[in-house]
Amino acid sequence: MGLFVSFEGIEGCGKTTQIHLAADSLVKRGIPCLRTEEPGGTTLGRKLRETLLNRGPFILYPETELLLFTAARAQHVREVILPALEEGKVVLCDRFADATLVYQGYARGLDIEVISFLDSFVTNSLKPNMTLLFDLPVEVGLNRARERIARLNLASREDRFEEEDLAFHKKIREGYLLLAHQEKDRFRVIDAAGSINDLQNTVRFHIDKLVNRE
Repeated sequence: MGLFVSFEGIEGCGKTTQIHLAADSLVKRGIPCLRTEEPGGTTLGRKLRETLLNRGPFILYPETELLLFTAARAQHVREVILPALEEGKVVLCDRFADATLVYQGYARGLDIEVISFLDSFVTNSLKPNMTLLFDLPVEVGLNRARERIARLNLASREDRFEEEDLAFHKKIREGYLLLAHQEKDRFRVIDAAGSINDLQNTVRFHIDKLVNRE
């Protein structure tokens, strides 16, 4: 069985850059690896991603949002993640179930127990072996994210969550830190204020420690 590592954090924390670099490093060293993302990772997931991350001419209610995220995850786990783990690969996933607990639970205010039940059901209780949480002050992360989005053309902007107010994003950060406190054995909290190279060295350290331990 392979290893499952999720990358989590607020908007603009740099996790997507880091997951690309980490995957490249594993491949160069001949370690079988799969990099994937949520929502996404499958054909269905990418279609749902368009609805979930882009602003549209309709209201997406929190309950609808929750069910769409978990539907995408159900497909993702069975079609992509579990087969890769069964092949012995290191699976690096840009967001997983913790994001749903934080965004739809702590930030949107939906029932945490309901969310936990849904995620357990759609993932068959699959959890990452390790979760790297990139922590950053909300104001810094949002500025980074919005600057990045401003450089994109309108069709490429996935900015529905970035347009939420500061209080929403502060709840997300608080939710992530609470989860990290509750599951200290799984989470590794990384100060995301450092340089890209410094962050990548930290990421590689944690992944290498996990791989070598197994």
